Amino acid sequence: MTIGERIREAREARRPKWSQEKLADELSVARWGKTGFCGRQQVYRWEKGRRAPREWLPFIEQVLGIDLSGDNGGPIADTVTSVMHLGGSDVDRRHFLAASAAVGLAALDLPDAEAVTRRANRPGPVAVGAGEVEAVRTMTTTLGNAASELGGGHARHLAVRYLTVDVKKWLDGRYTEATGRDLFAATAELVHLIGWMARDEGDQGLSQKYHLHSYKLAAEAGENELAATALRGLADQAIDLGHIPTAVRLAEACEQRGRKLTNVKALAYYRNTFARAAAADGDRTTAVKLLASAQAAIEQAPARPGQSWASHYSHGRWAHESGMIHARLGDLAAAEEHLRLALDIHGLDRKRTRAIVLADLGHVQLKQGDTETALATWNEFLDCSEGVQSVRIGDGLTNIAARLPGLPNSPAASQLGERISARV
Repeated sequence: MTIGERIREAREARRPKWSQEKLADELSVARWGKTGFCGRQQVYRWEKGRRAPREWLPFIEQVLGIDLSGDNGGPIADTVTSVMHLGGSDVDRRHFLAASAAVGLAALDLPDAEAVTRRANRPGPVAVGAGEVEAVRTMTTTLGNAASELGGGHARHLAVRYLTVDVKKWLDGRYTEATGRDLFAATAELVHLIGWMARDEGDQGLSQKYHLHSYKLAAEAGENELAATALRGLADQAIDLGHIPTAVRLAEACEQRGRKLTNVKALAYYRNTFARAAAADGDRTTAVKLLASAQAAIEQAPARPGQSWASHYSHGRWAHESGMIHARLGDLAAAEEHLRLALDIHGLDRKRTRAIVLADLGHVQLKQGDTETALATWNEFLDCSEGVQSVRIGDGLTNIAARLPGLPNSPAASQLGERISARV
């Protein structure tokens, strides 16, 4: 289906059915706050394929609750063009992109296999080689380190600007097919990072769209590990949003795509994601089997990080995720053991990550009836999370505050409550 056909289908599927004029009014309100900026004739031309709704595309997706980035029937089907459009709208957003299961499942559509070859060996303003590819990877690492320490809210606007200005210039440049595949892969990593940053800020819908584009770029570059990692991000997010059947499907696709990789950290990463989805779905047998498989893989992995995103999956992160899966399965003793393993044995040197583990550990301790230890752990969480801009930290504060009124009165509980009140 073309973009126009999909717009018409989504419009007519509204109950009661929307007219073209009704859609035009809703789009005007979404973009500018009042009607009159979009007319029925514009909607008619879009649906007939006579015009491409470039500037209006993100608002059409918002109002109709659909994702049009995977369409192959119009002039904006090219993945590079699509992700640059997304980045451009991200720089100056006036709306919140709703998160849905459909966006995640759109990643499973077949990517454009000829995307790189169409762009390679064509005239362009700039000659691109290995140096430019390495520059993208270096910048992604630098921005990623800052976000891991201080949260995604600190540097996402810098990453988006870098994508839409510098990287765009190189993607539109002159390069061989081999360089093009490397450039697509490096861009996929940057786009994945931006998606992670958006999610850490709390913008789930925007995050999904970046992960979707990261998957497509990676698949078009022929990079299975990068593609699987993008699917993993979508699956993990679908779990948090409560789209459990979608999460299971995405996690299974992620694990299958990465099954033949030799990177044992990647195998542990993807299998633990599948285990988390299975646990959320109530499939204890599959979850336990995958947990054991992930542990077998991580035990073979070197402690030092590698070059790829999945190669940075540390023993500490594995222990944290495994602990929370055990907690979901009801094995609180195993959960606490793994969370302490993450903190005490393998360590976590990023403030944001360590703080999240401390918040989770406190909840597990509370469920086991060890209130005094839980309060001490949560105080440590407050110390560690100071200055970190992350929705995960905000959620941690909110969750702890919600549990304090149900605890016995004590000086420790009162002091913790006062500290949280000063933060929220």
